[in-house]
Amino acid sequence: MISIRVEAADFNIAEEQKLLLSRVSATGAVVAFTGVVREFVKDQRLISMMLEHYPGMTEKALFAIAEQAKSRWDLSAITIIHRIGHLHANEQIVLVLVSSMHRGEAFSGCEFIMDYLKTEAPFWKKEFFETGESNWVDARHSDDLAKHRWQ
Repeated sequence: MISIRVEAADFNIAEEQKLLLSRVSATGAVVAFTGVVREFVKDQRLISMMLEHYPGMTEKALFAIAEQAKSRWDLSAITIIHRIGHLHANEQIVLVLVSSMHRGEAFSGCEFIMDYLKTEAPFWKKEFFETGESNWVDARHSDDLAKHRWQ
């Protein structure tokens, strides 16, 4: 089972894990990753970040990433929640929950999904700094390297 949500509202990890577990009949592990808006980017204090997406296309891309993970590992359920809108430093931005009968499968699946989200998910991010400057976030080479280790 795959659940994808792209929304402005914040999420509660405990409630999301309870919901995920209610959808599976047997599991041995749940791995959770929560991404948080960084407070500093290259020595500059970040005040906030604006995330935009193209409705429908983004959800489809996230679902495809989750399906790839399920095809590689024995995962019983996946939840991906990605927030959009104006988020401040230290706010939750993304949640990935992965369940499996075994922890190794759950860890690998979760990490794979995060590495692909960073490079394949169609979000447009703009950072706003304490100095008044702002800039659109480019793809990072380190994210590409993380993704390539799965190929």
